[in-house]
Amino acid sequence: MKKKFTHLDEKGSPLMVDVGEKNPTSRTAEAECVVEIGKEVAELIRCGGTKKGNPLWMAEVAGVMAAKKTPELIPLCHPILIEQAVVNCKLEDTLVRIKSVVKSTGKTGVEMEALTAVAVAGLTLIDMCKSVNRGISIKNIRLLKKTGGKSGTYIAG
Repeated sequence: MKKKFTHLDEKGSPLMVDVGEKNPTSRTAEAECVVEIGKEVAELIRCGGTKKGNPLWMAEVAGVMAAKKTPELIPLCHPILIEQAVVNCKLEDTLVRIKSVVKSTGKTGVEMEALTAVAVAGLTLIDMCKSVNRGISIKNIRLLKKTGGKSGTYIAG
């Protein structure tokens, strides 16, 4: 059987998936990204932050807020009740590793919410630190794990 995109109808037009007949299940998703910040920004963070405050804390808050706003940003995402959203930023030498975990009980998954959380957290780091380094970059936004739903568990290889 050939796989197909679930968000396109038979004519190739955008389609919000009908989840009406699905049974609610417990669902989780974990995502991560890496933000390359450079030596100078890393040192400022180690010494307590910037004039705008602690960039890691701000990024974590922004990530949680983004998870809650995902259906407003990604056109075909369903609005869902998020039961938990956690975003952690960890400084590792000259980069920041951002991880998120999002949980919900519902008829559709929370992968996009977890991915949006790390992406916006990374963008927030750039905004907080761009006055020191305009060359900051976000790399490897990816889904690490998802559980629940018809397709079951996925763990990144």
